[in-house]
Amino acid sequence: MSSRLFAKLVSTLAVPLFCLGGLYTKTTAKPLPKTAPQQEARVPAPAFPNDLQWLNTDKPITLASLQGKVVLLDFWTYCCINCIHTIPDLKKLEAKFPNELVVIGVHSAKFENEKEAQNIRQAILRYEIEHPVVNDRDFQFWRAYGVQSWPTLVLIDPAGKAVGMAAGEGHYDVLEQKIGELAKEFQGKMSLQPIKWALEKYKRAHSILSFPGKVVGDEKSGRLFFTDSNHNRIFITSLDGAIQEVIGSGKIGLKDGDYETAQLFRPQGICYDPTKDLLYVTDTNNHALRKVNLKTKRVTTVVGNGRKGGYPPTGGMGNAGLLASPWDVVMLKDRLYIANAGTHQLWQVQPETRMAQPFAGTGGENILDGARNQALLAQPSGITTNGTNLFFADSEVSAVRYVDIAKGVVNTLIGQGLFEFGDIDGTNPKARLQHPLGVAYHDNFIYVADTYNHKIKRIDIKTKAVETYIGAGKRGNKDGNFQEAEFNEPNGMSFVGNKLYITDTNNHSIRVVDLKKQTVTTLKLSGLEKVPTL
Repeated sequence: MSSRLFAKLVSTLAVPLFCLGGLYTKTTAKPLPKTAPQQEARVPAPAFPNDLQWLNTDKPITLASLQGKVVLLDFWTYCCINCIHTIPDLKKLEAKFPNELVVIGVHSAKFENEKEAQNIRQAILRYEIEHPVVNDRDFQFWRAYGVQSWPTLVLIDPAGKAVGMAAGEGHYDVLEQKIGELAKEFQGKMSLQPIKWALEKYKRAHSILSFPGKVVGDEKSGRLFFTDSNHNRIFITSLDGAIQEVIGSGKIGLKDGDYETAQLFRPQGICYDPTKDLLYVTDTNNHALRKVNLKTKRVTTVVGNGRKGGYPPTGGMGNAGLLASPWDVVMLKDRLYIANAGTHQLWQVQPETRMAQPFAGTGGENILDGARNQALLAQPSGITTNGTNLFFADSEVSAVRYVDIAKGVVNTLIGQGLFEFGDIDGTNPKARLQHPLGVAYHDNFIYVADTYNHKIKRIDIKTKAVETYIGAGKRGNKDGNFQEAEFNEPNGMSFVGNKLYITDTNNHSIRVVDLKKQTVTTLKLSGLEKVPTL
């Protein structure tokens, strides 16, 4: 069956919204029916393409080998926040139907960097995915199934026929219902023996840090703070790496308390308020903003309750404020500003009143300058300030943009669109980045973690010219001078004196840039006896 005919037949089962790189757009498709269609109304699902690389399994998988199981195909790309939001739903479905359901991740990359199997492997580890994933780098699966957007889910019954497809996030309830219906329909005809997969996590060596997110340093107190994201905790060290404190039990949860009992869930962003000796942390997968009192050694929740905010994005106070995958935070005067990746906005929080509300961006995803309440952003993931403006890494449009606070206007330094990316120095519109995640201001330059190019670039604020500053531009883990140093998806950055600290996320390390010597080294952590075993 041709992919065009298959797509036409299943389109009547699709939901009325789909997400193109996170951009929600209306379609003419009908809503998913309340009950699964009868078998005679279903169409055979196309066979899986041959000769593709599989991960989280020791051998390629065919659709025929999954006869007797309900199969759910998840078309995703690991940059996409909507795809990331779908992963918890998939985990819940796998737990609900451990014997009946097999989820297959179909990774159809948006960015060039995401086509590499090793980078997909790191994403599998980072998001703790425990089902097979196929590298659909040339969109063979995508075309065979008539997919148009990320994420898209395709449900296949135990006889190998397509039940329907749904695009966008937030389909847990209808999928749970349909899988349950299929399990009843095929009762006595299903293979209920669970399949054990050869997961990538079994091949990974232990490391002290696991996908560190953001970092901030304080020269006066000589301390460094960084999020150990996948260990669900925060480190405090000296500037030379001596561990002083570990904040968080390491258990996934949203629990306030002292350093040993508090629980977080993949924290990312972090900022330091030296006037009150406080840390503010974007607790990303808890969709919350947390506060760490460094004097009393306690963690409390400022905004959020563990539930993800939806559309349209609205503000709220304290636990009633609903963020969506907040990725970074910065303080300017008496306000906190959050890169709220999940709603494609910047948010503002008043720490004393705990009031949170959108500050810039409508919630639609794209690149559009103008008044801050009319501008379009695209998954902002890093934020910094020069004391006047807010600069942010707008990752899905491979851009660095800023909010002129006095004028209330969003402007773009570098970036052109959702599918305009690359590795080109220069000025707009020629210059290109590839999915940057971090920014840091220093001495009239904006330094950029050009994440998918594995480089650190910098932008002259006056001329708006971007240039490669550090990095050979290939994935690796190598110290040395600025031209030969190698990173693996760098993320957060912080200047302390004449040094720049970088979270080298996929290398599970903190890198140290000596600006005078123009060298890159890896921070050596000491005092490991203070780190609890997880």
